[in-house]
Amino acid sequence: MAADLPHILVVDDDDRLRKLLQKYLCDNGFVVVSANDAPDARHKLASVEFDLIVLDLMMPGENGLDFASDLRRTSDIPILMLTAMGEADDRIRGLESGADDYLTKPFEPRELLLRINAILKRVTAPGAGKTEGARIVMGAAEFDALRGELTVYGEPVRLTTVEVELLRVLSERPGHPYTREDLIERTGAGDGAGEAAAGGRAVDVQVTRLRRKIEPDPKTPRYLRTVRGQGYVLTPD
Repeated sequence: MAADLPHILVVDDDDRLRKLLQKYLCDNGFVVVSANDAPDARHKLASVEFDLIVLDLMMPGENGLDFASDLRRTSDIPILMLTAMGEADDRIRGLESGADDYLTKPFEPRELLLRINAILKRVTAPGAGKTEGARIVMGAAEFDALRGELTVYGEPVRLTTVEVELLRVLSERPGHPYTREDLIERTGAGDGAGEAAAGGRAVDVQVTRLRRKIEPDPKTPRYLRTVRGQGYVLTPD
């Protein structure tokens, strides 16, 4: 039944590409709704609950970066961003705006399908066995690894899918440093970044965003620390 299939919102001002993506994804087992700009997307989001957004970066009016940043204030729906800009800095900006992954145009439709399925798998996967039921306390912040939920002073804080997976992995072994390569492999945080350095920077962006949510002072992190020459370590209370 269609109600049981993943619902995807495709947001792109290119009519031809939007229709091609809608047909391809529908043929591969998704329910797809399309929007041609940010206001149209907001209208669709208000009436339908989606599992993922495929979002074009370069749109007239409000671009994909601004739309994603604004959406992140109220929603943690996964976002796969499409961009014609292939430079690492441009893709990093996409992550900073709240995207979970990005794909550079032109792309193979099959790669888009693989990335969508990978994101949805991370979203629906239960907590890792080592962290199931674990609650990680970091000062005023508390992370429920099973539910993938973060609260600060008892108030819920929205996390992206990659942020949830990063906290889950890091909380499996508190005090154990994980390399950037480990985190990319386990969470997909740097997938699609091209060269290794770009992938590492993508992880750095995700860590920076997490620190803003859990650290009393993100500039001098106490709980999510950098281990020089190794990577990152979580040191909860």
